[in-house]
Amino acid sequence: MGAGDLFDASTDATAVLAADGVVVGWTRAAEALLGHSASDVVGRSAARLLAMPEDPVRAAGIAQRCRAGMGWNGLIPVRHQDGRRIDIDLRVSASFPIGEKECFLLSAREQRRQWTVGQSVLDGFLTRAPVGMAVMDLELRYVWLNDTLERFGGVPREQRLGRRLSELLPGLQAETIEGLMRKVLATREPVTDHEYLGWSWADPHRQHAYSTSFFPLVDGADTVAGVCYMVQDVTERWTARKLLSLVNEAGTSVGRTLDVMRTAQELADFAVPRFADFVVVDLLEHVLSTEGHGAWLSDAGPAPARPTMRRAGMQSARAGCPEAVAQIGDEVDFLPPVSDVNLLISGDPVLIAVLDPSDDTWATEQPVRAARIREFGLHSLISVPMRARNTVLGLTTFARSLNPVSFGPDDVLLAHELVARAAVCVDNARRYTREHTAAVTLQRSLLPHALTGGTALEVASSYLPADATGGVGGDWFDVIPLSGARVGLVVGDVVGHGISAAASMGRLRTAVQTLADLEMPPDDLLAHLDDLVLRLSDEESDRGAAATSTATFIGATCLYAVYDPVTRRCTMARAGHPPPVVVGPDGYARFPEIPAGPPLGLGGMAFEVAEIELAENSLIGLYTDGLIEGIDHDVETGMSRLGEVLTRTGTDLATLCTSAVEQLVPVPQPDDIALLLARTHALRADQVASWDVPADPAAVAHARAEATRQVVDWGLGELTMTTELIVSELVTNAIRYAEPPIRLRLLRDTRLTCEVADASSTAPRLRHARSTDEGGRGLFLVAQLSHRWGARYTAEGKIIWAEQEIP
Repeated sequence: MGAGDLFDASTDATAVLAADGVVVGWTRAAEALLGHSASDVVGRSAARLLAMPEDPVRAAGIAQRCRAGMGWNGLIPVRHQDGRRIDIDLRVSASFPIGEKECFLLSAREQRRQWTVGQSVLDGFLTRAPVGMAVMDLELRYVWLNDTLERFGGVPREQRLGRRLSELLPGLQAETIEGLMRKVLATREPVTDHEYLGWSWADPHRQHAYSTSFFPLVDGADTVAGVCYMVQDVTERWTARKLLSLVNEAGTSVGRTLDVMRTAQELADFAVPRFADFVVVDLLEHVLSTEGHGAWLSDAGPAPARPTMRRAGMQSARAGCPEAVAQIGDEVDFLPPVSDVNLLISGDPVLIAVLDPSDDTWATEQPVRAARIREFGLHSLISVPMRARNTVLGLTTFARSLNPVSFGPDDVLLAHELVARAAVCVDNARRYTREHTAAVTLQRSLLPHALTGGTALEVASSYLPADATGGVGGDWFDVIPLSGARVGLVVGDVVGHGISAAASMGRLRTAVQTLADLEMPPDDLLAHLDDLVLRLSDEESDRGAAATSTATFIGATCLYAVYDPVTRRCTMARAGHPPPVVVGPDGYARFPEIPAGPPLGLGGMAFEVAEIELAENSLIGLYTDGLIEGIDHDVETGMSRLGEVLTRTGTDLATLCTSAVEQLVPVPQPDDIALLLARTHALRADQVASWDVPADPAAVAHARAEATRQVVDWGLGELTMTTELIVSELVTNAIRYAEPPIRLRLLRDTRLTCEVADASSTAPRLRHARSTDEGGRGLFLVAQLSHRWGARYTAEGKIIWAEQEIP
């Protein structure tokens, strides 16, 4: 590497010079500056590059200074290769050795001539600058201003000079601006980018936004001689910022609920008085409907002749909306002239910058509205179709009266954006309302419409759906008549909300009814129900995995109780459900200790049964957890409150049930609430008759005779023959096929029930005997003679029963 390549990295032209004036190194930057290549310069004297006579004394002085380690810099004229003179800013470093030579590093750059601005150029710049500029004296009177400021204000220059801003433009917040200028004069601190709104004589019918900066004018003696200000018209920027701010604010103010009418009213409330003085929101009839698809028109549908709309929201800067010709809920058909139904279809806003109520179109088509326009001074209008997801929803109309500024194109953009955002909220509310209504309808259809506990129980129920935001839940309850005057009580709660939870609730309620008809004891019934929930969970998991690769778990809680009015005993089992509450005739409430059991859907765990004896006129309550959780979510406190509420006497059962829910849940909750109350009654001794039957065929006649006599004593002579046949067949089958002990029992309740108990667990079988068979017709005959019949199993065996309707 040669000496001439050592300094190629320098940004300046550099060279290395020996003490005798011979060039030792030359960079490419030096070649670019002077045009001489390294081969032409290195090894030769640098004196020939100077554009001035040699000065040995000066050169010796520079060398002495550099040998002292201080370096030197100055302006030197040099000659370019093409002969022209170049003034360079030269810097010489302290001396350093290269081998045996003493050398100096020289770096240089061309000295650029400073550009000077002539007075005429400066005056033209100040006068014609696109920014308004002015100079005010210490009394805030105009001393000088440029053409731009004269154009902004609309006041000629000769009228401004010597006068104050407040005297010329009173609609421009002059007092505030002059206060800022006084502050600048007092503190010498500039004020930058102060924005304000105002009118000017240049455009007196439109409000403009301005951005102004103020700074002190200081003379050569550092004395404040006045104040200067510069102003820009930033109306477009201010309008865009205002639009963005309003749209963002609307996003938090409109659509806060999933209610169509409330969303429409929120739009009207937001726009007044921020944007308009009077706003109406009219929605199509089908949008407000909770039935059907609810779309008056989509892109694929034909256009009807005239839409039917209803007033969904309105607001006015005047109290009571006196401008309106229709009230909330009224039917309306307003479309702004000269528009027709295509306005709603196309979705393009309509701007009527200047309303003329005397126009023939208004006077002919909208005479009442024309009168209101004239009365309240409505002078400008924008109508924006409300559309979302290719569906027409309605029409929103904005009008101005108190605000003297007419609507313009920028206002149309803002109105369109506001309505578009509100339309999405209205459509979401519309869809949610229909889905919620469908879910509630499904749930209501799956719950029992009428409950009866026969003579064994007086029953009442109360169901409170969750608030709209929580969605439909899966709470259910039921009262199931059983054989032997017994009654089954059930309450349950499916995990989750929505149509899926309601549908699952319906399947479980149907399953409980089916299992109860099979006369299953409570623990066995819950075990079968647990298997069903497991199957449902597997089905949902398979569907979920196929759709989203995620499994869905369905769970539920349930409590099932069977009350026997003969023994006054209640047998219960629960699957993760809160225990029942019992209020005895003494007025004390208690919660029986029923084994909790696992929730339905876990599988592999047994359920335990418990039995309690209930005094006549005891009150038993079954409920879901939403009733006792309350606002504080303290279950124990909620159970205590429930017990206190139910101990009140002197109230009929239905009223007590309703008032208990109202007191315990005074405000809407995110979960469904169900309460089932039952007051117990017992069958009197004279309503029950029973006999032990020996395992001897000869005992059939005696049993038949005793049963016939009892039926006659009860005044049911019309049932004597059928009772005799039923008793004969059931007792005969028990003696022939079952195990002793055998017992016959008759119950007189709403129906006449005949029961035959034995110690065998063999299930009875209904057969259709052939004409040549000698037997096999017993149960078939019983089925024909009775209203219904069946069998239930007990710890000792089974009971075959048959019921007859009492005439």
